[in-house]
Amino acid sequence: MPRAVAPPPSGEFTVRLTKPFNGQATTVIEVIGEPNRPATARSKTLQNGKGGSEIEKVGDVPAEDVNELMSLITTLRGFPSHPDQDVFGHDTILNFATMEIQWSNKDENTSSITDIAGEQKDDYKRVSDSIEALARTFAKKDSAV
Repeated sequence: MPRAVAPPPSGEFTVRLTKPFNGQATTVIEVIGEPNRPATARSKTLQNGKGGSEIEKVGDVPAEDVNELMSLITTLRGFPSHPDQDVFGHDTILNFATMEIQWSNKDENTSSITDIAGEQKDDYKRVSDSIEALARTFAKKDSAV
């Protein structure tokens, strides 16, 4: 059964990438904003495992890059998901919610999994890598926690 996710308010979108797929999160990247406007990127990295220090960086993402991210995300529409299995083999959890799409590769919709095409794995990896690159590029300021 797919999880119920309410659409974000007033056209806002949320993109969240978590590493690794299973276990304690060591990296969490969030991009929050509205289409055609600048967004905020936030990157949290856990240093030295459980109980270690957390480094949080934040920054603004230009509208042009936001639009490119939104077009990349739409390529994942209809992709399969599984709550326990990393079906794309990229060791990441990707969640996003826009007014049009709410999706996660860790949803409980296992009925759609038969055989994942190499092209789908490549598309997923491209989106995942783009989100990480976006955080490296724009989330550079220390966050005021």
